[in-house]
Amino acid sequence: MNEIKSSDWTAILQSVARVMTDNADHLCEMDARMGDGDLGLTMKKGYCALPELYAGLEEADMGKRLSKSGMKMSGVVPSTMGTLMSSGWMEGGKRLVGKETVDAAGYAAFLRGFADGIIKRGKCAPGDRTVLDAIHPAAEAAEKAAAAGAGLADTAKAALEGAKAGLEATKDMKPKYGKAAVFAAKALGTEDQGATAGMLLVQGLYDGIVK
Repeated sequence: MNEIKSSDWTAILQSVARVMTDNADHLCEMDARMGDGDLGLTMKKGYCALPELYAGLEEADMGKRLSKSGMKMSGVVPSTMGTLMSSGWMEGGKRLVGKETVDAAGYAAFLRGFADGIIKRGKCAPGDRTVLDAIHPAAEAAEKAAAAGAGLADTAKAALEGAKAGLEATKDMKPKYGKAAVFAAKALGTEDQGATAGMLLVQGLYDGIVK
């Protein structure tokens, strides 16, 4: 895929849903050590609903359509992580308003918007050991790849590599928010569950783009 058209997003979102479904148990196990233990179920429920939400909208503009899908997703999974992910989709979609297709630069802009949406809604920053610590480096890597002339597939691959590196870096971060903050000492040396969900999102997007 050299560019993403509005009609391509349903299949891409289905790819994300498959990744979240395949990793739901793993996310729940990770979350049980630091939180409520329901992260995998939340991500599976939210992302399995997203393709249908997107396909069911009559909005012609893909950016507005993605943004509205994210808004509706927040009603499906009204949780902290559900809200952060929804906010990411809403802001990421705004960066694509008016575009008929998404190329490498557009995909990078979408990821940057996704990160900014999380920052705005969650009042968090890179290094706080959250989902942002996978999405932010993914956006940075995508921006660098696109600026260097990479195509969409290679830019998506760079974003995934950035997300994986960001996830690995969370092993050295202490959580500041939620129940995980209570178990901050236990967190060191382990990957953050929220950042894992963020990496899986970027993985699903990559899988959908390269098919």
